Amino acid sequence: MLNTDSPAGGDAGPATETARRRTFAVISHPDAGKSTLTEAMALQARVVDEAGVTHGKASRQSTVSDWNDVERERGISISSSALRFDFAGKVINLLDTPGHSDFSEDTYRVLMAVDFTVMLIDAAKGMEPQTRKLFDACRRLDLPVITVINKCDRPGKEPLELFDEIQDATGRTPVAVNWPVGLPSAFQGLTTPGEETYTWHEATQSGARVAREEVVEGASDERLEPGAWSAASENALLARELNGAFDDEDFTACEQTPVFFTAASSNLGVRAVMDFIAAHAPAPSPRTAVTGDDRALTADFSGYVFKVQSGMNPAHRDQIAIVRVNSGTFERGMDIRHAQSGRPLNSKYAHHLVGRGRETAALSWPGDIVGFVNVTGLKIGDTMHSGKRVEFPPMPRFNPERFRVIRLTDSSQQKRFAKGIAQLEEDGTVQVFRTPDGSPRGPVLGAVGDLQFEVVKERLRREFGVETAYDELLPYELSRPLKGPNVESLKQVFGTDLLYRPDGEVVGVFRDKWKFERALEKLPELFAD
Repeated sequence: MLNTDSPAGGDAGPATETARRRTFAVISHPDAGKSTLTEAMALQARVVDEAGVTHGKASRQSTVSDWNDVERERGISISSSALRFDFAGKVINLLDTPGHSDFSEDTYRVLMAVDFTVMLIDAAKGMEPQTRKLFDACRRLDLPVITVINKCDRPGKEPLELFDEIQDATGRTPVAVNWPVGLPSAFQGLTTPGEETYTWHEATQSGARVAREEVVEGASDERLEPGAWSAASENALLARELNGAFDDEDFTACEQTPVFFTAASSNLGVRAVMDFIAAHAPAPSPRTAVTGDDRALTADFSGYVFKVQSGMNPAHRDQIAIVRVNSGTFERGMDIRHAQSGRPLNSKYAHHLVGRGRETAALSWPGDIVGFVNVTGLKIGDTMHSGKRVEFPPMPRFNPERFRVIRLTDSSQQKRFAKGIAQLEEDGTVQVFRTPDGSPRGPVLGAVGDLQFEVVKERLRREFGVETAYDELLPYELSRPLKGPNVESLKQVFGTDLLYRPDGEVVGVFRDKWKFERALEKLPELFAD
């Protein structure tokens, strides 16, 4: 059992406990090693005794952060998950994000709940398209970013070339906190720019245990190939001369991104990242309410629902509202209310999450992630609070780009089908619409990517016992919410149509960007700000 409720030798309080929290997400392009890094971090913190990584995604064991059946079968993360553990006197709240671009909306929700991010880059591929998109989200949210260049034990781009890519893509100055020693095929360890020593790492089989480390003199280490030390030390100094040294203020001001090198699959370099997070990463700061005022960390308890997840325990059909604590002290069983409706909420069944596992959340503090089990009526973007009412801004919603009609193959399952579709929409797995004629064939599902449709069909089958089929993709590539009393006039524009959300909001759909631009030109009054 983790002991994360209070610091050793002192009285707990919001200010003290908040300073101990480090709440962050790991973001990357698919297959950069994100879940592997996440598990290596958990291994460093002794959350797990042995990492579940084997060579190749298809054959690897599921990691501690992959809880969904589809994730474990495919070897990819398609849903965010939370890990909570102690490390170096700090309480780490690590959110693992979906590893597929089709689930970028879920990733954005997670970024709304963290204080900084770790951006993982494949050393051979550099700044890939999905990484750039995710970084753009970090930029919009003013999140500090730690950059980790992974797979440095394999052939890849030169580190200085990667530094140029990072700066061009992010606009932030990459500063080397450490530097790889040895060729990729003979990666030996990491040095600090300007140091005469380096930390030698013993590679571990499949990263299953913590790597043994030893600090040694670089120039005299006979294990290094000829010229390896001089090349590493000279390039590390060059990076320092070009981009400067790490500065805490520049990092938190989003002007610098500190850069680390790892081989997470062998557990090399992960400890250095963890040490840096504990020592330098920002603790939680006040969040802004809808009134425009910052909610003080020491105010009464408040929390923000950034994810609703069902199916984590199919045997009990439970649903968990996953909440970031924004202020105050949460104590299990305390009186709290739902800001949007004013009704009281049951806080008895509150948990801290460790991947698929749960631990009772007796006390929680700003930055902590708490799962509330079977608290009905909570939606993504809602606020809960004690004391005087407070409400935080709603969660932005992505505009779907893919649309399909989903059909029930057995009409006797209609009740379970309707329940399942409603549940998956509440989870944020997919967006649900009806056509102007009431969708007689079945509801229209809207998604960012095609894999979301596959997940919906599989979850309906596994969790609700419902078999479904899809019609062909509808011929629309863009969607935008509409406003005003004359939304029907959109039909005057060829290549457009209307869809309706369950709450009655009207959405315009467009065959391509030119049809959208035409509609925007002719009917600008229809489009929401």
